[in-house]
Amino acid sequence: MNASKILSASFMLTIFVFTSCNVTKNGIVAHRGAWKKNNLPENSIAALRHAIDLKAVGSEFDVVMTVDDSLVINHDPHYNKLIVEETKYADLIKFKLSNGEKLPTLREYILEGQKNNKHTTLVCEIKPSGVSKERGKKIALKVVETVKKLKAEKITTYISFDYEILKQIRDVDSKTTLQYLEGNKSPKEVKLDNITGVDYHYSVFKKHPDWIKEAKDNKISLNVWTVNEVDDMDWIIENKFDYITTNEPELLAERIKTKK
Repeated sequence: MNASKILSASFMLTIFVFTSCNVTKNGIVAHRGAWKKNNLPENSIAALRHAIDLKAVGSEFDVVMTVDDSLVINHDPHYNKLIVEETKYADLIKFKLSNGEKLPTLREYILEGQKNNKHTTLVCEIKPSGVSKERGKKIALKVVETVKKLKAEKITTYISFDYEILKQIRDVDSKTTLQYLEGNKSPKEVKLDNITGVDYHYSVFKKHPDWIKEAKDNKISLNVWTVNEVDDMDWIIENKFDYITTNEPELLAERIKTKK
């Protein structure tokens, strides 16, 4: 399908950006990269590389900022018992990941994601700041600035539990794809703020099954996390979600095949 024929580039997914020619239902998003099967560190360069090798439609990762304003890839507010937002980057990288990698920066992660990659969107989760809402907005702007400097806009989409972070990004970028994670707003509500997708825990959609149709009717993309059990996978596949975030991308690929 030619990109000009897409219903709305803001709301549909590309081969790179969650706005693509050739939209695929049930696209697999590897949660913190594809790490589990090969026992790789979560959020590592190696996990990202494996997700790309698997041709996952997306590889999710988490961004936090150090006390000296370095953007690093780490899920938790702490790393090796050090609070990231209170620690300098040089002190964090004294401790290696389990495979010998150092804690990657956002720049390093994106540069790796640009290599030999024609399939996989970088799904960038900006973690809420534990310091203040204002610092969270500052982190968001710094992340977007880094992505733009590396000319990676076409392979990056943003997600967050902090709604204000997404609104801050929308203020500086009218076109990028945004997905909200918290699960406390309906698809119609996020559309009012020009948020292009909802990315909720599957239990939210089981509690509000009407939101599935509401999202589709309003051209809000549907993502769901973190889906690791076969029964949950099958339910989501049958309901034709756009994307499924999982720690088990290989298993999910097999389930999708059986449903075709």
